[in-house]
Amino acid sequence: MTTESAPPRATPPRATTRLSIFPLPGALLFPGMHLPLHMFEPRYRAMISDAMARDRRIGMIQPRGGPHDDADALYDIGCVGKIAEVEALDDGRYNVVLEGIALFRIVRELDVTTAFRQVEAELLPLIEDDALSLGRRSSLELESRRFADMQGYAVDWDAVGRLDDESLVNGIAQIAPFDAAAKQALLEAPNIEHRAELIIQLMQFFGRHDGDESVTLQ
Repeated sequence: MTTESAPPRATPPRATTRLSIFPLPGALLFPGMHLPLHMFEPRYRAMISDAMARDRRIGMIQPRGGPHDDADALYDIGCVGKIAEVEALDDGRYNVVLEGIALFRIVRELDVTTAFRQVEAELLPLIEDDALSLGRRSSLELESRRFADMQGYAVDWDAVGRLDDESLVNGIAQIAPFDAAAKQALLEAPNIEHRAELIIQLMQFFGRHDGDESVTLQ
């Protein structure tokens, strides 16, 4: 007598959602972090008005093309931002602050009549990150000091030292002047330990190629 094993269970597909997107090279947003933006183009002013009338969400994502061509193909992974603060200016422009909610992966771009682009996307589960090892935290802070000195940045290192690991790593990843591909690699890193190591490598690489336009960001 033989016993047939049960067929493997298929992984249920993740639910998808419709997102209006803001393609912007070099601009990252992470869950739990904040990103200030100034919206002045008519299509993105319309996007903010639309978002405020619905669920206050927009998707931040990088285009794969040049810095001024957001009609290009997009990277697969971005971050959903919820409008936490908005200031409507008299001339129709907006100042907004986005709060990161969750990373998303594009399933497909939608055919829409709006001036701004929209996608169908699946929200990715949040990763419960462990704390950085003491050695990694120390290396990151040391390399960040060297990098800031090289760039002439004024930094409140006492305040930096009080940040939790996730805020430190993701904060650096958001503001560091690396190119779009490097920023995307930081966004897609599987956890903060890997992200911190990549930041260290990028800062060291940047330092060895100071003045090389192919390394500097904007």
